[in-house]
Amino acid sequence: MNDTPQKGKVYLVGAGPGDPGLITLRGKFLLERAEVVIYDHLANVKLLAHAPASAELIYVGKKGGVKHIIPQDGINQLLIEYGLAGKRVVRLKGGDPFIFGRGAEEIEELVKAGIDFEVVPGVTSATAAATYSGIPITHRDYTASVAFITGHEADGKEESNIAWDKLATGAGTIVVYMGIKNLPIITKKLIDNGRSPDTPVAVVRWASTPQQRSVVGTLATITEVVKAAKIAPPALIIVGEVVKLRKTIDWYEHRPLFGKRIAVTRTREQSSELVSKLEEYGAECLEYPTIHIEPVTDYSVIDAALNNMTAYDWLLFTSLNAVTYFFKRLHEKGFDSRALAPCKIGVVGKTTADEVSKYGLRADLIPEQFTGECLAKALISADEVQGKRFLLPRALKAMETLPEMLEDTGGSVTVAPVYQNVPPQGRKEELRKQLLAQEIDLVTFASSSAVTNFLNMLDAQDEAELQQLLKSVKIAAIGPVTAETVRKRGLKVDIQPERYTINDLTKEIVACYCQEC
Repeated sequence: MNDTPQKGKVYLVGAGPGDPGLITLRGKFLLERAEVVIYDHLANVKLLAHAPASAELIYVGKKGGVKHIIPQDGINQLLIEYGLAGKRVVRLKGGDPFIFGRGAEEIEELVKAGIDFEVVPGVTSATAAATYSGIPITHRDYTASVAFITGHEADGKEESNIAWDKLATGAGTIVVYMGIKNLPIITKKLIDNGRSPDTPVAVVRWASTPQQRSVVGTLATITEVVKAAKIAPPALIIVGEVVKLRKTIDWYEHRPLFGKRIAVTRTREQSSELVSKLEEYGAECLEYPTIHIEPVTDYSVIDAALNNMTAYDWLLFTSLNAVTYFFKRLHEKGFDSRALAPCKIGVVGKTTADEVSKYGLRADLIPEQFTGECLAKALISADEVQGKRFLLPRALKAMETLPEMLEDTGGSVTVAPVYQNVPPQGRKEELRKQLLAQEIDLVTFASSSAVTNFLNMLDAQDEAELQQLLKSVKIAAIGPVTAETVRKRGLKVDIQPERYTINDLTKEIVACYCQEC
């Protein structure tokens, strides 16, 4: 029997310039099936969420002027070792692997080792830096040629491969990678070889990310402009008359939440909708989930109810998690939605109703205002409480307003825990550090438990320290119950929508910053 492991395959995948949405479909497909991911400093870490939980993640980042964690020879060896071990390896590289990415060097080593490989192109930083700063690299009225060059050639080279005498006037647009350190030399080379000192120049840092920052000058002035603005790597330099069009086309840095750092405190499972909406308006979202959702350890109450659904008149849902975990248990017990036929369904809001509809059911009652109290009032107003029996799947610990109001009006309520909120561990020091450095502009809360767990996470010694940590931070609460929890801790609520939905919360946040609230 042959014990030699089957050879694996290495995929060099272009991660794109920074925005995780710019990775190719092929790149995402391969990440989702990777056993090992070896990734760079310029590859957005959010892309790692596509990898399986079982995948081994290895950081081999390189930063200009900083000692490399793993030198290039070490990276090559990692690729060979995992390839020979039979692993599916994704080598995730910022931008495009073959445009100043040393991808070809890595492939040459794989070929020598006899390891199969594939290369997946990525959106290169040059096109992203230009596009996201409002600069078309080519334009019929300005230029039909473009050149990509590196501003940092290989160490130890005695002569440059760049023909400055031909390049300076031979290409309408010149994009320089990794050139900030040598910017004075680059501008001098271009001017000395015939390019006008008045040629427009843009420098773009962290292109296509919420940290993007762009400055504009000319070949004669850009060095001082960059110095004054304290622009540091990673940044690209764009030289040419097309830079003039930035005044007209600039779009990315003018989005209403651009430059705002917003802490999102929802669970990781639920944060995606809010995060995607806020990022669409330009915000940088910092995910600090304050709640981790887990199943309960005792299903006896809900199991008994599922075996006797004909005893209930109403099934009530007050959260998305309640819907998810209720139906999960329903299916685990061998039932489907037909078992709920005897019951009317009441939900706390439209989003919860939409979630119920995924199981082929329509909510019979949605209150005008999306709270448990308002759901109880709506049932009472409809004369649907006296003598009726209600099943309320919910969290193990939750507010008692809804069941108490129904029972006080003559209803009978079975509270059936189907999930529990558990405070997540870790990242406390990182959060405190960012707050003390005033690096967070806004914190969003979508529930009272999120408020409580977030403030506990801060571990403030007293109210004075809490006020100090949050003194420069605005607070957005999704509804009045959540807002009241914030106020009880001595804090101010700056943003609260009239309708208690994620969509309306997002709109209020945008409106606030548009009005400079």
